[in-house]
Amino acid sequence: MNKVAFVTGASRGLGQAIAAQLLDAGWWVTGLARNPSPQPAHPRQAWLRVDLADVDAATALAQAAMQQAAGQPVSHAILVNNAAMAEPVGRLGQLAARELAASLNVNLLAPVAIANAFCGAFADARVNRRVINVTSGLAARAIAGASLYSVAKCAMEMLTRALAVDHPEASFAAVTLRPGIIDTGMQVFMRSRSADELPDVGMFRNFHDDGQLVSADRVAQVTIAGLIDRDVESGKTYSYAELAAKT
Repeated sequence: MNKVAFVTGASRGLGQAIAAQLLDAGWWVTGLARNPSPQPAHPRQAWLRVDLADVDAATALAQAAMQQAAGQPVSHAILVNNAAMAEPVGRLGQLAARELAASLNVNLLAPVAIANAFCGAFADARVNRRVINVTSGLAARAIAGASLYSVAKCAMEMLTRALAVDHPEASFAAVTLRPGIIDTGMQVFMRSRSADELPDVGMFRNFHDDGQLVSADRVAQVTIAGLIDRDVESGKTYSYAELAAKT
């Protein structure tokens, strides 16, 4: 029977690394992204070109693909809600309404809607199902200029807990991953901001200058080993540091 995975933001960064390693492990992977990955095509990978800022359109495409997959013999199904956007950066009171809406659509509303579609499509309790919501240490704290991102990531962690109580069956689990400080384009974006936009920009620059950034491939390896290949506690938030200590 097939193992199927759906990974948002799969064309770059952590999403790309997770998708690639799942393919290497024999999974069938559907990547959701605005643009397909520049990596060579793989016979077990499909692409959905979606803009998560358009929640209705993105969810409709994801739902159709999930329902089609669920109609095949499936033993395991995974959703990795990884896609996110760092912008807009700026203090609340300085942001345009359209920027607020686009950010919350991508970082919160689309993950909720796609998780809802996943649970509806893969309702068969005989299938081992798992949702991994990728958040951030900023879910637990706000920094000036990036508080909108924190709002969405905090809510994503509540989504994990809500999924766990809505689906208590033994074959279902929802977990949160706080992946730590990854060497991705988002870090480049954050450390390139001005101090007027992001007063704590020095923190992001120090992450880079002090060599604290971890490769996306390493985080993906730890994520798969700790949250996909092993049993997990549904509803729990796991950190990269915690998982890395066990691998």
